[in-house]
Amino acid sequence: MQIKMIVTDLDGTLLREDKTISERSLSALAKCRDRGIKTVYATGRGSSTAAIVPSEFFDGYVWMNGATAKAGNSLVYKKLLPIELVRGLLLAADRAGLRVVAESDDWHYANFNVSEEWPFIKQSKVVDFNELDIEVEKVYAIVNKPEDAKVIERHLPEDTYAYFSRDGFGMVMHKEAVKSKAVVALADYWGIKREDIVAFGDDKNDIELLKFCGIGIAMGNALDETKAVADQICDTNDNDGIAKWLEENVLVCE
Repeated sequence: MQIKMIVTDLDGTLLREDKTISERSLSALAKCRDRGIKTVYATGRGSSTAAIVPSEFFDGYVWMNGATAKAGNSLVYKKLLPIELVRGLLLAADRAGLRVVAESDDWHYANFNVSEEWPFIKQSKVVDFNELDIEVEKVYAIVNKPEDAKVIERHLPEDTYAYFSRDGFGMVMHKEAVKSKAVVALADYWGIKREDIVAFGDDKNDIELLKFCGIGIAMGNALDETKAVADQICDTNDNDGIAKWLEENVLVCE
């Protein structure tokens, strides 16, 4: 099988439910890199992901569902949101009592103490959204009930889209901040064709990615709608699904 690039989602995919990565998975990725295969993670998380995912196992990174992408230290894709475009959304979410954050350049600007909620996030600041003056990679809010999602949907700005993850987050990004477009930028940077890319995912925001890549693999724990578009289904994230597939299909000659 001619695979030149591996793209994996993190939560529910490469990460186990306890947010760790197995030694077996890391070993499989390292062996693929030794064969010259590019490895990329594509996540809704930001660059603070480095606190829980060892960067040395990857050649490229897609953050914020595709708002930014890097090949090593080289920025190859960026789709940000002017603060004036999303200020109304931030203020409306704040008035409705949602815990909401504007993320930019690894900083989390929020109406609550983000670092107390998630200790691995070190750079956060409680702010008045009226005074914030930044370009935004992603707006995210904790969504506990359907009414919370409706607040976001009612105040969704032009040229953006909202994505609601199954772990209770509502995220708003630039309409072109999608994983598949960021992966295209990385593939072009390395001169890799889409048919030579395999991608792994589990959630709604992985659907376009799995459809775009040459081989789209849904995890055994993926949503039914994600499985429906996949070319294949591997084992679950807690049972080393990615490692098993790579061992059986890419590293089979070892």
